[in-house]
Amino acid sequence: MTSIGDRPATPLNDEASARMTRLAEEPLVPAGSVRGFFRGTLHSLRDLAAYRELLSLLVRRELKARYKDSALGFLWSLIRPLAILLVYYIAIGKFLGAERSIPDFAIYIFTGLTVWQFFTEVVAGGTGCIVGNAGLIKKVYLPREVFPLSVVGSAMFTFATQFVILLLALVAAGAVPTSSRLLYAPLALSVLIVYATALALVLAAVNVYLRDVQYLVEIGLTVMFWSTPVVYSWELVSRVVDHPTLQQLYLANPITAAVLGMQRAFWVAGADQPFPDGMAARLGVMLAVGLVLLWLAQRLFARLEANFAQEL
Repeated sequence: MTSIGDRPATPLNDEASARMTRLAEEPLVPAGSVRGFFRGTLHSLRDLAAYRELLSLLVRRELKARYKDSALGFLWSLIRPLAILLVYYIAIGKFLGAERSIPDFAIYIFTGLTVWQFFTEVVAGGTGCIVGNAGLIKKVYLPREVFPLSVVGSAMFTFATQFVILLLALVAAGAVPTSSRLLYAPLALSVLIVYATALALVLAAVNVYLRDVQYLVEIGLTVMFWSTPVVYSWELVSRVVDHPTLQQLYLANPITAAVLGMQRAFWVAGADQPFPDGMAARLGVMLAVGLVLLWLAQRLFARLEANFAQEL
Protein backbone atom coordinates (compact mmCIF):
# COMPACT_ATOMS: atom_id res chain seq x y z
CA MET A 1 0.00 0.00 0.00
CA THR A 2 1.44 3.34 -1.01
CA SER A 3 1.65 5.92 1.80
CA ILE A 4 0.67 9.52 1.36
CA GLY A 5 4.28 10.59 1.56
CA ASP A 6 5.22 8.20 -1.27
CA ARG A 7 2.64 9.55 -3.72
CA PRO A 8 4.12 11.18 -6.80
CA ALA A 9 3.78 14.95 -6.96
CA THR A 10 0.89 16.16 -9.07
CA PRO A 11 1.16 19.14 -11.42
CA LEU A 12 -1.00 21.10 -8.97
CA ASN A 13 1.39 20.39 -6.12
CA ASP A 14 4.34 21.41 -8.27
CA GLU A 15 2.63 24.68 -9.19
CA ALA A 16 1.76 25.48 -5.54
CA SER A 17 5.31 24.67 -4.46
CA ALA A 18 6.70 26.94 -7.15
CA ARG A 19 4.41 29.78 -6.04
CA MET A 20 5.51 29.41 -2.43
CA THR A 21 9.15 29.44 -3.52
CA ARG A 22 8.67 32.62 -5.55
CA LEU A 23 6.77 34.23 -2.64
CA ALA A 24 9.53 33.34 -0.17
CA GLU A 25 12.14 34.91 -2.45
CA GLU A 26 10.07 38.07 -3.05
CA PRO A 27 11.47 41.08 -1.12
CA LEU A 28 9.11 42.66 1.41
CA VAL A 29 7.71 45.99 0.24
CA PRO A 30 5.79 48.21 2.73
CA ALA A 31 2.12 48.62 1.86
CA GLY A 32 1.29 52.30 1.50
CA SER A 33 3.59 55.22 2.07
CA VAL A 34 6.20 55.18 4.80
CA ARG A 35 5.42 58.02 7.18
CA GLY A 36 8.00 59.45 9.50
CA PHE A 37 7.52 61.39 12.70
CA PHE A 38 6.72 64.70 11.00
CA ARG A 39 4.97 63.38 7.88
CA GLY A 40 2.81 61.22 10.12
CA THR A 41 1.51 64.36 11.83
CA LEU A 42 0.42 65.86 8.51
CA HIS A 43 -1.24 62.59 7.53
CA SER A 44 -3.15 62.49 10.84
CA LEU A 45 -4.32 66.08 10.36
CA ARG A 46 -5.54 65.29 6.85
CA ASP A 47 -7.38 62.25 8.19
CA LEU A 48 -9.07 64.32 10.88
CA ALA A 49 -10.05 66.97 8.34
CA ALA A 50 -11.58 64.28 6.12
CA TYR A 51 -13.57 62.89 9.06
CA ARG A 52 -14.66 66.23 10.53
CA GLU A 53 -18.34 65.44 9.92
CA LEU A 54 -17.95 62.19 11.85
CA LEU A 55 -16.30 64.13 14.67
CA SER A 56 -19.27 66.50 14.79
CA LEU A 57 -21.63 63.51 14.82
CA LEU A 58 -19.72 61.89 17.71
CA VAL A 59 -19.89 65.12 19.73
CA ARG A 60 -23.67 65.24 19.29
CA ARG A 61 -23.94 61.54 20.13
CA GLU A 62 -21.86 62.09 23.27
CA LEU A 63 -24.15 64.88 24.45
CA LYS A 64 -27.36 63.00 23.65
CA ALA A 65 -26.18 59.78 25.29
CA ARG A 66 -25.18 61.62 28.45
CA TYR A 67 -28.67 62.95 29.10
CA LYS A 68 -30.69 60.20 27.40
CA ASP A 69 -34.08 59.51 29.01
CA SER A 70 -33.59 62.26 31.61
CA ALA A 71 -36.44 64.69 32.18
CA LEU A 72 -34.22 67.78 32.47
CA GLY A 73 -31.81 66.87 29.67
CA PHE A 74 -29.05 69.43 29.08
CA LEU A 75 -30.07 71.36 32.20
CA TRP A 76 -28.07 68.82 34.17
CA SER A 77 -24.91 70.38 32.75
CA LEU A 78 -25.85 73.46 34.80
CA ILE A 79 -27.45 71.82 37.83
CA ARG A 80 -24.42 69.73 38.77
CA PRO A 81 -21.83 72.57 38.90
CA LEU A 82 -24.32 74.86 40.63
CA ALA A 83 -24.96 72.16 43.25
CA ILE A 84 -21.21 71.74 43.77
CA LEU A 85 -20.87 75.52 44.01
CA LEU A 86 -23.57 75.62 46.70
CA VAL A 87 -21.87 72.88 48.73
CA TYR A 88 -18.45 74.53 48.58
CA TYR A 89 -19.89 77.96 49.24
CA ILE A 90 -21.65 76.79 52.41
CA ALA A 91 -19.01 74.34 53.66
CA ILE A 92 -15.87 76.31 52.83
CA GLY A 93 -17.14 79.85 52.43
CA LYS A 94 -19.51 79.98 55.41
CA PHE A 95 -18.48 77.23 57.83
CA LEU A 96 -14.71 77.56 57.34
CA GLY A 97 -14.89 81.32 56.83
CA ALA A 98 -13.12 81.47 53.46
CA GLU A 99 -15.44 84.22 52.23
CA ARG A 100 -14.02 86.59 54.85
CA SER A 101 -10.65 86.60 53.08
CA ILE A 102 -11.93 86.08 49.52
CA PRO A 103 -14.28 88.87 48.37
CA ASP A 104 -17.17 87.84 46.11
CA PHE A 105 -16.47 84.24 47.05
CA ALA A 106 -19.30 82.78 44.92
CA ILE A 107 -17.93 84.37 41.71
CA TYR A 108 -14.40 83.34 42.66
CA ILE A 109 -15.24 79.69 43.26
CA PHE A 110 -17.57 79.37 40.24
CA THR A 111 -14.82 80.71 37.96
CA GLY A 112 -12.43 78.04 39.21
CA LEU A 113 -15.07 75.30 39.09
CA THR A 114 -15.92 76.13 35.47
CA VAL A 115 -12.28 75.58 34.50
CA TRP A 116 -11.93 72.49 36.63
CA GLN A 117 -15.11 70.83 35.35
CA PHE A 118 -13.85 71.15 31.78
CA PHE A 119 -10.48 69.62 32.66
CA THR A 120 -12.07 66.77 34.61
CA GLU A 121 -14.57 65.97 31.87
CA VAL A 122 -11.90 65.85 29.16
CA VAL A 123 -9.35 63.81 31.11
CA ALA A 124 -11.78 61.35 32.74
CA GLY A 125 -13.94 60.96 29.63
CA GLY A 126 -10.96 60.81 27.30
CA THR A 127 -9.29 58.05 29.30
CA GLY A 128 -12.10 55.57 28.64
CA CYS A 129 -13.20 56.73 25.20
CA ILE A 130 -11.27 54.15 23.14
CA VAL A 131 -12.29 51.22 25.34
CA GLY A 132 -15.86 52.50 25.38
CA ASN A 133 -16.01 52.52 21.57
CA ALA A 134 -14.35 49.12 21.13
CA GLY A 135 -17.18 47.75 18.99
CA LEU A 136 -16.90 50.54 16.43
CA ILE A 137 -13.10 50.51 16.38
CA LYS A 138 -12.97 46.77 15.64
CA LYS A 139 -15.45 47.01 12.76
CA VAL A 140 -14.48 50.02 10.65
CA TYR A 141 -11.45 52.15 9.93
CA LEU A 142 -11.48 55.73 11.11
CA PRO A 143 -8.87 57.95 12.74
CA ARG A 144 -8.98 56.95 16.40
CA GLU A 145 -8.21 60.50 17.49
CA VAL A 146 -11.83 61.42 16.79
CA PHE A 147 -12.91 59.69 20.01
CA PRO A 148 -10.85 61.75 22.50
CA LEU A 149 -11.52 64.85 20.39
CA SER A 150 -15.27 64.19 20.58
CA VAL A 151 -14.94 64.20 24.38
CA VAL A 152 -13.16 67.56 24.14
CA GLY A 153 -15.97 68.86 21.92
CA SER A 154 -18.74 67.81 24.31
CA ALA A 155 -16.80 69.25 27.25
CA MET A 156 -16.50 72.56 25.40
CA PHE A 157 -20.29 72.64 25.01
CA THR A 158 -20.72 72.10 28.76
CA PHE A 159 -18.06 74.73 29.48
CA ALA A 160 -19.83 77.22 27.20
CA THR A 161 -23.15 76.82 29.03
CA GLN A 162 -21.48 77.27 32.42
CA PHE A 163 -19.50 80.23 31.10
CA VAL A 164 -22.72 81.96 30.06
CA ILE A 165 -24.01 81.52 33.63
CA LEU A 166 -20.77 83.06 34.92
CA LEU A 167 -21.14 86.08 32.62
CA LEU A 168 -24.77 86.57 33.67
CA ALA A 169 -23.72 86.41 37.33
CA LEU A 170 -21.05 89.05 36.70
CA VAL A 171 -23.57 91.36 35.05
CA ALA A 172 -26.09 90.81 37.85
CA ALA A 173 -23.44 91.59 40.46
CA GLY A 174 -22.33 94.71 38.58
CA ALA A 175 -18.81 93.30 38.32
CA VAL A 176 -18.17 93.40 34.57
CA PRO A 177 -14.42 92.95 33.94
CA THR A 178 -12.43 95.52 31.98
CA SER A 179 -10.93 94.78 28.58
CA SER A 180 -7.38 94.72 29.96
CA ARG A 181 -8.30 91.97 32.42
CA LEU A 182 -10.10 89.96 29.74
CA LEU A 183 -6.83 89.52 27.85
CA TYR A 184 -5.92 86.78 30.32
CA ALA A 185 -8.96 84.69 29.35
CA PRO A 186 -7.94 83.49 25.85
CA LEU A 187 -4.46 82.58 27.09
CA ALA A 188 -5.83 80.69 30.08
CA LEU A 189 -8.44 78.86 27.99
CA SER A 190 -5.85 77.91 25.36
CA VAL A 191 -3.57 76.46 28.03
CA LEU A 192 -6.50 74.56 29.53
CA ILE A 193 -7.65 73.05 26.22
CA VAL A 194 -4.17 72.14 24.98
CA TYR A 195 -3.03 70.36 28.15
CA ALA A 196 -6.37 68.62 28.71
CA THR A 197 -6.39 67.32 25.12
CA ALA A 198 -2.78 66.14 25.34
CA LEU A 199 -3.52 64.23 28.54
CA ALA A 200 -6.68 62.73 27.06
CA LEU A 201 -4.79 61.43 24.01
CA VAL A 202 -2.05 59.79 26.08
CA LEU A 203 -4.37 58.31 28.70
CA ALA A 204 -6.85 57.03 26.10
CA ALA A 205 -4.08 55.12 24.32
CA VAL A 206 -2.37 53.75 27.43
CA ASN A 207 -5.70 52.69 28.97
CA VAL A 208 -6.22 50.22 26.10
CA TYR A 209 -3.13 48.29 27.22
CA LEU A 210 -3.36 48.92 30.96
CA ARG A 211 -6.93 49.20 32.23
CA ASP A 212 -5.81 50.28 35.72
CA VAL A 213 -5.07 53.71 34.27
CA GLN A 214 -8.72 54.80 34.51
CA TYR A 215 -8.71 54.18 38.27
CA LEU A 216 -5.40 55.97 38.74
CA VAL A 217 -6.86 58.93 36.86
CA GLU A 218 -9.70 59.22 39.39
CA ILE A 219 -7.20 59.43 42.24
CA GLY A 220 -4.96 61.82 40.33
CA LEU A 221 -7.83 64.20 39.58
CA THR A 222 -8.77 64.33 43.26
CA VAL A 223 -5.20 65.21 44.21
CA MET A 224 -4.98 67.81 41.44
CA PHE A 225 -8.22 69.47 42.51
CA TRP A 226 -6.94 70.18 46.00
CA SER A 227 -3.57 71.31 44.64
CA THR A 228 -5.28 73.89 42.39
CA PRO A 229 -6.57 77.23 43.78
CA VAL A 230 -10.26 76.62 43.16
CA VAL A 231 -11.63 76.78 46.72
CA TYR A 232 -8.74 78.73 48.25
CA SER A 233 -6.80 81.77 47.07
CA TRP A 234 -3.27 82.32 45.81
CA GLU A 235 -2.80 84.69 48.75
CA LEU A 236 -3.25 81.75 51.12
CA VAL A 237 -0.77 79.65 49.13
CA SER A 238 1.86 82.40 49.11
CA ARG A 239 1.39 82.90 52.85
CA VAL A 240 1.62 79.21 53.78
CA VAL A 241 4.24 78.23 51.20
CA ASP A 242 6.71 81.06 51.66
CA HIS A 243 9.70 79.44 49.92
CA PRO A 244 10.10 80.83 46.35
CA THR A 245 11.19 77.47 44.92
CA LEU A 246 8.13 75.69 46.31
CA GLN A 247 5.88 78.46 45.00
CA GLN A 248 7.34 78.07 41.51
CA LEU A 249 6.85 74.31 41.76
CA TYR A 250 3.21 74.90 42.67
CA LEU A 251 2.78 77.27 39.73
CA ALA A 252 4.37 74.77 37.32
CA ASN A 253 1.01 73.00 37.15
CA PRO A 254 -0.58 74.34 33.92
CA ILE A 255 -4.10 73.87 35.28
CA THR A 256 -3.18 76.05 38.26
CA ALA A 257 -2.00 78.72 35.83
CA ALA A 258 -5.22 78.38 33.79
CA VAL A 259 -7.40 78.75 36.90
CA LEU A 260 -5.42 81.79 38.07
CA GLY A 261 -5.62 83.31 34.59
CA MET A 262 -9.41 82.96 34.50
CA GLN A 263 -9.71 84.35 38.02
CA ARG A 264 -7.52 87.27 36.99
CA ALA A 265 -9.85 87.92 34.06
CA PHE A 266 -13.28 87.53 35.68
CA TRP A 267 -12.87 87.91 39.45
CA VAL A 268 -13.34 91.67 39.50
CA ALA A 269 -13.68 91.89 43.29
CA GLY A 270 -10.17 90.44 43.57
CA ALA A 271 -8.51 93.28 41.67
CA ASP A 272 -6.51 94.21 44.79
CA GLN A 273 -5.70 90.60 45.67
CA PRO A 274 -2.15 89.34 45.03
CA PHE A 275 -1.45 87.19 41.97
CA PRO A 276 1.82 85.63 40.79
CA ASP A 277 4.11 88.01 38.93
CA GLY A 278 4.25 87.80 35.14
CA MET A 279 1.02 85.85 34.71
CA ALA A 280 0.65 86.67 31.01
CA ALA A 281 4.23 85.65 30.20
CA ARG A 282 3.86 82.48 32.26
CA LEU A 283 0.70 81.52 30.40
CA GLY A 284 2.36 82.25 27.05
CA VAL A 285 5.33 80.01 27.84
CA MET A 286 3.03 77.25 29.09
CA LEU A 287 0.98 77.47 25.91
CA ALA A 288 4.09 77.12 23.73
CA VAL A 289 5.30 74.13 25.75
CA GLY A 290 1.79 72.67 25.74
CA LEU A 291 1.56 72.76 21.94
CA VAL A 292 4.78 70.75 21.72
CA LEU A 293 3.46 68.28 24.29
CA LEU A 294 0.17 68.01 22.38
CA TRP A 295 2.08 67.13 19.22
CA LEU A 296 4.14 64.51 21.07
CA ALA A 297 0.96 63.12 22.64
CA GLN A 298 -0.61 62.72 19.21
CA ARG A 299 2.47 60.94 17.87
CA LEU A 300 2.45 58.58 20.87
CA PHE A 301 -1.24 57.94 20.29
CA ALA A 302 -0.58 57.20 16.61
CA ARG A 303 2.20 54.78 17.55
CA LEU A 304 0.05 52.87 20.04
CA GLU A 305 -3.17 52.79 18.00
CA ALA A 306 -1.81 50.14 15.60
CA ASN A 307 -2.80 47.33 18.00
CA PHE A 308 -5.99 48.84 19.43
CA ALA A 309 -8.28 46.40 17.63
CA GLN A 310 -6.31 43.36 18.83
CA GLU A 311 -6.11 44.60 22.43
CA LEU A 312 -9.80 45.45 22.55
